Amino acid sequence: MASKVMMTPGEILREGELEKRSDSLLQLWKKKRGVLTDDRLRLFSGTSERAKELRFHSILKVDCVEHTRKYVYFTIVTTDYKEIDFRCTEESCWNAFITLALIEYQNRRAVEGFRRHRFQRVASEEQQEEPGEQRALSPW
Repeated sequence: MASKVMMTPGEILREGELEKRSDSLLQLWKKKRGVLTDDRLRLFSGTSERAKELRFHSILKVDCVEHTRKYVYFTIVTTDYKEIDFRCTEESCWNAFITLALIEYQNRRAVEGFRRHRFQRVASEEQQEEPGEQRALSPW
């Protein structure tokens, strides 16, 4: 029987090299150091400690575009439909790790939303019952 290991928030799930296609006219591939956690992907350039972040709440999906002998090309689509192109070696499986982390994040958010909705509904029903009980005691 498989057991689920609980992660601590911000725990690094994957770290390593991947490439991002630049937004410039030439669209060159630039090497980045990626750090994947349970709620975001951080991209570092060179030795810089400043990172660009892609938070999962702003990511709609990960599309796998193409497999070649050397690379897997994939696109991250943001909630405002911006497309960011990446590639990685097939062995590094960045596309799979990002996809699984995104699904886990979306599932967690869905469960939290369901619990919040259910709690609000129960609280609302309890508030509605109180005036109803008072009316039952009243002859009018």
